Amino acid sequence: MEILRERSTTEQVWQAAEEFVLLFHRENPQAGDPRRRLADVRAELADTGTYRHTAQELAHGARVAWRNSNRCIGRLYWNSLRVRDRRAVTDADAVAAECFQHLREATNGGRVRPTITVFAPDTPDRPGPVIWSEQLIRYAGYGDHPSITVGDARNAPLTSALLALGWSGGAGTPFDLLPLVVQGADDKPRWFDTPADAVMEVPIEHPDDRGWADWGLRWHAVPAISNMCLEVGGIHYPAAPFNGWYMGTEIGARNLADTDRYNLLPAVGRRLGLDTSSDRSLWKDRALVELNRAVLHSFDRAGVTIADHHSESRRFLTHMAREERKGREVGADWSWIVPPISGAATPVFHRTYEDRTSSTTYVHHVGAVERARGRDLV
Repeated sequence: MEILRERSTTEQVWQAAEEFVLLFHRENPQAGDPRRRLADVRAELADTGTYRHTAQELAHGARVAWRNSNRCIGRLYWNSLRVRDRRAVTDADAVAAECFQHLREATNGGRVRPTITVFAPDTPDRPGPVIWSEQLIRYAGYGDHPSITVGDARNAPLTSALLALGWSGGAGTPFDLLPLVVQGADDKPRWFDTPADAVMEVPIEHPDDRGWADWGLRWHAVPAISNMCLEVGGIHYPAAPFNGWYMGTEIGARNLADTDRYNLLPAVGRRLGLDTSSDRSLWKDRALVELNRAVLHSFDRAGVTIADHHSESRRFLTHMAREERKGREVGADWSWIVPPISGAATPVFHRTYEDRTSSTTYVHHVGAVERARGRDLV
């Protein structure tokens, strides 16, 4: 979902700030009476047209934004989010360096930690930095057409744009790491090579067929989304990369299986000796299950945190029950919450949800998706 944000008036910022400050004090009673804080925010807004969150407000706001993320099934863990406050960082070099350090810390030797790094916000005087890349880790796609693309077809346009900008490319394998594209607060977008020590990758092997190892499949351990804006109390943080950990279906049923990504189902079907001549043989379904078995087996074998869709579905309903006991309504987008395989076999399938909006959340601003594809980069 992309959202167009016109420049907010001071009164609009105040309304959002008041709502957030009251929420923060209500959920953090040790913060005391909110009236003094509201008076300070009101005065700062009158003087500068914006205000600065305290470190505690920023941390809580980032966590509440995760709690409000309608498309995320893993919100049971929202209050465990580690918040790296880097609001003083505005230039592209420093943003990139902090993003790579984010990956090292979040990877945590395979015991993946939910983490967010928050860079400088937009202000009336200057915009904050922007990360063009969709995620901190992405694989290159070489080629113009899905049928001849080597690597991730989704990233073929971005790969072409980076090559035109002077990136020399990787080794030409299906899993070459793309550079990170960052635009500083007072700069044009630039690319930065991703250090190998910042990325943990898991070789994908099947538990019952050692021959899969010959394919050289692998995937990275940390899914760090980087082109969404964190909005807290009327303040926009356009660069705020964040991660949880993978649910297996994200890799096995989407990244490696989608026809506009790695499109591996035909190869898996042939490997399994299935009749791929007709969809009625359900060869795609059987290939999907085996590909997802391979992903879970491989991450477990490597000691890297990953969730399965059955467990995570139950945990999401636990999250909903906890929130409802606290008097908080939970919004959700059914099409994202229900897993992409075996949906009806999970408890999240058999109910409806309200797709709620909130002023404290993560959103794609207009242009974010196009930037992630490399549009206007050259």
